[in-house]
Amino acid sequence: MLMDATVNDPRWMKLVTRDAGADGSFVYSVATTGVYCRPSCPARTPHPRNVAFHADPAAAEAAGFRPCKRCRPTEAPLAERQAAVVATACRRIEAAEEALSLGELADGAGLSPHHFHRMFKAVTGLTPKGYGDAHRARRVRAALGKGAQVTEALYDAGFGSSGRFYAAADAALGMLPRAYRKGGAAAAIRYGIGDSSLGRVLAAASERGVCAIMLGDDDAELVADLGRRFPNARTIAADGDFQATVDAVVALVEEPERGLSLPLDIRGTAFQRRVWQALQAIPAGETRSYAGLAREIGEPRAARAVAAACAANRLAVAVPCHRVIHSNGSDTGYRWGVERKRALLKKEARG
Repeated sequence: MLMDATVNDPRWMKLVTRDAGADGSFVYSVATTGVYCRPSCPARTPHPRNVAFHADPAAAEAAGFRPCKRCRPTEAPLAERQAAVVATACRRIEAAEEALSLGELADGAGLSPHHFHRMFKAVTGLTPKGYGDAHRARRVRAALGKGAQVTEALYDAGFGSSGRFYAAADAALGMLPRAYRKGGAAAAIRYGIGDSSLGRVLAAASERGVCAIMLGDDDAELVADLGRRFPNARTIAADGDFQATVDAVVALVEEPERGLSLPLDIRGTAFQRRVWQALQAIPAGETRSYAGLAREIGEPRAARAVAAACAANRLAVAVPCHRVIHSNGSDTGYRWGVERKRALLKKEARG
């Protein structure tokens, strides 16, 4: 009877499935070992006749049980402990005058470099180096925005050499450092607009390649949206020699499976670029869910961040965020309208 009561208790399934979400709501004790555990404890599942449930560690200890040394039920849940370790490491990275090595960060956390690297990436979505580079890039942007000299800004931000920074300048700033310091005034983006079966198509290009493809119904709104997405650049209505670029982009919209042979100027954070690269790897005619795409880039818990990266995409069809659907198979939101998304998927299904 006692065993039946245990198995029928809703807490039993949380124990069996090691439900981390139940941590903090109760603990369970095991008569044969004399210990009590949190629901997510990785130890072998005990026999139900030996299990008793307790409201909290104090109640379990009052009943004569001691805390498990494996799951440490008197401490914060593992996810919280890991988040605290990573948060401390992030503060160290941000406060350091020069980039800290993986070994230095791992030693500070009391972990092996491999374990620390894996934990840091699982919590933040970035490697320690990627987080450090992104933080230093933000410091450079802030300093350049206040008028600091480029060399002064990059060394103050912790870049050990100008070569390292200039190699990553396009990704960090979206333009050359001196152009950024001038508020982007030197960066020119040409654009043209054409017709397609999905409405009007705006194609824009910097000196590095096509930097925006936008779909809509109103030319003025498309141009205004381009200005919002590149606030520091000069947007210039292109002359006739740009028509070939517009034609190529319109052809891509009509036949997404053909791809675009023109170079792309893709600007975004390190995480966004990883998502966009994964989108480009999805074959025409196939789809992914946000959760599936998160798993493909090695960040299974980052489905929401993946969705945000898709929403930030400036290159419709070329970076095919229309190939991401809800996990239940239904269409999800699309920056340029769900009807256009359905039409694009239909075109690819026919191809």
